Amino acid sequence: MTSSAHPTTLDTGATPTALARPVSNVPRKFRDLLALDDFERHARRRLPEMIYQYVAGGVETGRGIEANFEAYRQYTFVPRMFRDVSGRDQSVELFGHRWSHPFGVAPLGGASFVSYRADVRLAEAARAMNVPMILSASSLIPLETVHQANPNAWFQAYLAGDQPRIDRLVDRVAAAGYKTLVVTGDTPLLGNREHNIRSGFSMPIKMSPKVIWQSAMSPRWLLGTVAQTFWRHGAPHFENTDAERGPPMMSSKVRNTNARDELSWKHVEAIRKRWKGNLVVKGLMSPDDAFIARDLGADAVILSNHGGRQLDHTVPPLHTLAEIAAQKGAMKVIIDSGIRRGTDVMKAMALGADFVFLGRPFLYGAVVGGQAGVEHAMHILRDEIDRDLALIGVRRPGDLEASLLRRAPLFAREDRA
Repeated sequence: MTSSAHPTTLDTGATPTALARPVSNVPRKFRDLLALDDFERHARRRLPEMIYQYVAGGVETGRGIEANFEAYRQYTFVPRMFRDVSGRDQSVELFGHRWSHPFGVAPLGGASFVSYRADVRLAEAARAMNVPMILSASSLIPLETVHQANPNAWFQAYLAGDQPRIDRLVDRVAAAGYKTLVVTGDTPLLGNREHNIRSGFSMPIKMSPKVIWQSAMSPRWLLGTVAQTFWRHGAPHFENTDAERGPPMMSSKVRNTNARDELSWKHVEAIRKRWKGNLVVKGLMSPDDAFIARDLGADAVILSNHGGRQLDHTVPPLHTLAEIAAQKGAMKVIIDSGIRRGTDVMKAMALGADFVFLGRPFLYGAVVGGQAGVEHAMHILRDEIDRDLALIGVRRPGDLEASLLRRAPLFAREDRA
């Protein structure tokens, strides 16, 4: 089953951005940001520990996060030489739109409490770079506002197993003009995020002495994000969990997460019948689940273990990617979780991914420099991809194939903050 409303002609989107800006054109405050990992180091200095841990942390032992990074390190390249790699083009067609680069911004819940108006800044950066951005249902800015900032943004929903409630939200997303809906399946319950308890983070946030001290010691976050938000926009609310506006983020009434454990494939099937745009199912790791989504008419799946934030010790999605891609049919296969380098993007696409998404590095970019910081992170990844294509011996992401990789034992474990 497929949707009949999908575009049949390509939207060329924005003109691809020129590669490799001279160092003299990079703002001075960004010149120490040479790789995506650098953004985390700089952002951590600006954020209270509780907010940093909210973004960076996983669940329980943290093994899910570690395994994601290790999965990419287990693959090595077999580059080809003496090939004409001039005229490289990293643009990729997805859902009738030609994106300038094969990466996008993953959904980031609560992003605008980490960095001022982050959802809008991420959307604007994605629009400037002509890459997709997915707005999280747990965002603090109305989905309509973000769509105005970027009409090509996607919307990601956390849904309860309540069809009337689902239908109302789906209708709101459609009325706002979104063309791509992402339904997430890996959150029947929230994962055991012990780091939040240790650091003092809670929802709603409780003004304990630890929280007050951390906030006072992070004035750029306290004044630049929290105070600015309250002064200009009032108390932040969970705006998009349901069709109706949710409660304030800092109230004793938390957002409605009831009945998420009742969500099932029958609800996905009903959404497919109601939703006329592109339908993406996110949070899958099992090939069997990916093929169920395919048979129900999903236009794409996003293989993801939620960045290690739900079930500990989950399989890295990179390890099931090839099996799923081999039987995807017309469905697109997208992947996130653990991507930090252009070489990671190349490995995923060589194993069959049609596209990739990253989350934390771009949010750190917003912390460091707002929209400009996000774009700088995207420039770094874009330039790495261009360089990697040439060094591997191909001109386009679509030319990558598994024969260019070898899986090798993991000889050394790199510590990750």
